[in-house]
Amino acid sequence: MEIKIDNDTDEEIAQAIATAVSEHLGRGVELVGDDGTLAEAGENWSEEGAVVTEREEAIREDIENILSGGPERGFDKIDDLGKVFVRDRLDMIFDEIEYEDGSFARFGDDDELPADGLITGIGTIDGRKVAFTANDYTVKAGSLGQMGVEKVIRIQERALDLGIPMLRLVDSTGARLNAEEREPGDTHMDRYRGGKMFYNQCRMSGEIPQIGVLYGPDVAGSAYTPVFCDYLIMVEDIAGMAIASPRIVEAMTGEKTDMQQLGGPQVHAEHSGSADLVVPDEETAAERARDILRFLPQNYSESPPEETPKPPKKNPYSLDDIIPEEPNKAYDVMEVIDRVVDRDSFVEMKPDFAPELVTGLGRIDGQVVGIVANQPDHISGAIFPDSADKGAGFVWTCDAYNIPLVYLCDTPGFMIGSQVEKEGVLRRGRKFIYATSNAQVPKFCVITRKAYGAGIYAMAGPSFGPDATLALPSAEISVMGPDAAVHALFGGQIEDMDGDAKDAFIESAKQEFDKYIDIKKQAGKMQVDELIPAGDLREQLEVRLDTYKTKQRDDRPRHHGTVFF
Repeated sequence: MEIKIDNDTDEEIAQAIATAVSEHLGRGVELVGDDGTLAEAGENWSEEGAVVTEREEAIREDIENILSGGPERGFDKIDDLGKVFVRDRLDMIFDEIEYEDGSFARFGDDDELPADGLITGIGTIDGRKVAFTANDYTVKAGSLGQMGVEKVIRIQERALDLGIPMLRLVDSTGARLNAEEREPGDTHMDRYRGGKMFYNQCRMSGEIPQIGVLYGPDVAGSAYTPVFCDYLIMVEDIAGMAIASPRIVEAMTGEKTDMQQLGGPQVHAEHSGSADLVVPDEETAAERARDILRFLPQNYSESPPEETPKPPKKNPYSLDDIIPEEPNKAYDVMEVIDRVVDRDSFVEMKPDFAPELVTGLGRIDGQVVGIVANQPDHISGAIFPDSADKGAGFVWTCDAYNIPLVYLCDTPGFMIGSQVEKEGVLRRGRKFIYATSNAQVPKFCVITRKAYGAGIYAMAGPSFGPDATLALPSAEISVMGPDAAVHALFGGQIEDMDGDAKDAFIESAKQEFDKYIDIKKQAGKMQVDELIPAGDLREQLEVRLDTYKTKQRDDRPRHHGTVFF
């Protein structure tokens, strides 16, 4: 509704008139002077028309103070450490923060505890709702107080109710141990206190994706927060996690160490296997967190999001040329992956841990897939205890979130010897085989070259429920390699031979053994579903993945298996 008004009318008065008339008539109003619109109301209520009382103004000032973070010394501390203020960190990752809860936690108790040092709420990434917690290091070094614990528990429950992912931005020295934080008799074991956070994380596992980003040293019980996440990103130089601080370690055990040696990114990337990715800075951490989320569904009941297909980085029709004819000659399996997945889509997980097995998320024709590949460029792609753990955990997580699996098999099998037996190669190897056997997502075994011994069991061989076993012309399926087979069959005879006669006998025996591992004859006996030209692999995976989008999961008549990861 357009109303003419004197051009000399004051803007504030004009806005008040427009607001009053609009509210009275229940419709939009525009006040127009000789030079155009002076004020409007009722369609898009403007802030100029707001009536702000002293009471509301006081609340808004309180909120502004809370959002500004901790005391100045807290900002000096993050500057010294090269860290980003938590709200800037949230802006790096989220397109928008929809809302926060618990901003007034601890309000009035202590002016240096805004929001009790923890921000929780719901944000949007690529149009998807994502719940989050984020420690504010300017407030008591991000330590976790009682109201902070309460906020974590509430947002966990809401994320479960909504069926949305949970992002944990961890920058905390652990529980706040100040005396004022608890009354006599209080403990962390209280039913609705600290332990409840970790209980919830366990219950959330496999139901909604949990992504953790670690920005600082996290010790004691709170260090379980990042490791309970499905995927963990650590930032170089500033991140670390351990069950006790270096000071406590020295006091209790006498060992002198520092945080980087005890639980820095290198420790957890190369040795413990707890970190999925280590990144150089916070900007990269934000990018990787968003990248991982793009591979994951909102929850276990949905499918991962598809994207526009892209061609592979390298020519798929040159695949056969990069696989050596000799079964023991090294090559980089990334050369295979680059010819199979969509360009720039592959994100390798745990690249520095047990590198004899490559695991990562990528896309084939726009569809998310999990890649499990033996790495012949590292100790021939043999499966060690650590790589068995790595493979088992990756497969299990993919199965939880409906991510199809593609296995690229080129392995001499599980490693042998006294050292790996001490490390539990059988006990840990069974985890890999168990995970593969029980995964119900579409899964495809591609035998690129060697498939010896029990290695093919873990790599989804024909007996372990693949939706197809595809073999390339370079494939060799055998209970063991030629060298091992000859020594197993003729060890006694070989011991009694010398020089040229021994070499000639071994070579002759190997050639005879090779007759029994002819992939064409094995395909003729249907030991594989299809023998395909290597150049057709990408296309075969495209059409088979598309076909198996409708694969159904089976209910199992049991509580769960007895093999843990």
